[in-house]
Amino acid sequence: MYPVTAAPNMPLSPYREIDRADWARLAAGLDQPLSETEIVALRGIGDRLDLAEVREVYLPLSRLLSLYATATKRLGAATSEFLQEDDSTTPFVVGVAGSVAVGKSTIARLLRELMSRWPGTPRVELVTTDGFLYPNAELERRGLMDRKGFPESYDRRALLSFLTEVKSGAAEVRAPFYSHMRYDIVPDAHVVVRRPDVVIVEGLNVLQPPPAPNDVAVSDLFDFSIYVDADAKHIERWYIDRFLALRQGAFSNPSSYFNVFAHLTDEEAVTTALGYWNEINMPNLLENVLPTRHRATLVLRKGADHAVETVLLRKV
Repeated sequence: MYPVTAAPNMPLSPYREIDRADWARLAAGLDQPLSETEIVALRGIGDRLDLAEVREVYLPLSRLLSLYATATKRLGAATSEFLQEDDSTTPFVVGVAGSVAVGKSTIARLLRELMSRWPGTPRVELVTTDGFLYPNAELERRGLMDRKGFPESYDRRALLSFLTEVKSGAAEVRAPFYSHMRYDIVPDAHVVVRRPDVVIVEGLNVLQPPPAPNDVAVSDLFDFSIYVDADAKHIERWYIDRFLALRQGAFSNPSSYFNVFAHLTDEEAVTTALGYWNEINMPNLLENVLPTRHRATLVLRKGADHAVETVLLRKV
């Protein structure tokens, strides 16, 4: 095993800072479980994800998560034995946070597939917090349509209730379903979670602190959390590139909420995307998302090409 050491003369930090080369060495001896075809299917629009990135970054991360999950399960079983009660081990919950267009959805999907290949965590479910956005009609009523994605646009109580049931060991828990095509919650549609080994919760604001001192934060119910980080100028470019790609693809579907953008010229599309970025997504990043980075157990720092350059792991 290769040693991981902090750079000399670094200021004290609650994190270990591990560069890409040292982190990649941790994959030595681990089998690559995914094919190139499977990786392409998992990749989001504009994300860089190939066999090398999976092997060098996400395979060791999935192994680390598996170790955490297994250790947590053992501790739960030991605690139940100590209390002389039946084993009540509940799902290991992983939160994945970060800006719009930073690639967190792709990472969450990838980790679901990788973690399910480890013997101790064969059943892994993924839930996105988009399902806990208020329906558009309610956002309109509250005057929040232009702040969709900001913390106040989510039904925080419903999300907390969902995660509380998951962590309480409920046999079946349902989460609302959000359609990106309709840009709205789909009535009577649900994501069903039935006591898996791991639940991955992905969303912009999952690391937000509680709104009041005596309240519970969503992140209080996480066993491990990941923040996907990048320079804001890189994310802006990725956001615009994704908007342009969607204009040629999903936006061209007549059923899409965003079909009105399908016929924009390149210049008009860039101007429109920049407007959304500067008026909505960048303020949300700076005001609400980025300030939660220090609350994560692990931070993935991406470079301009979407490749992870540095990993920060909180010291245990």
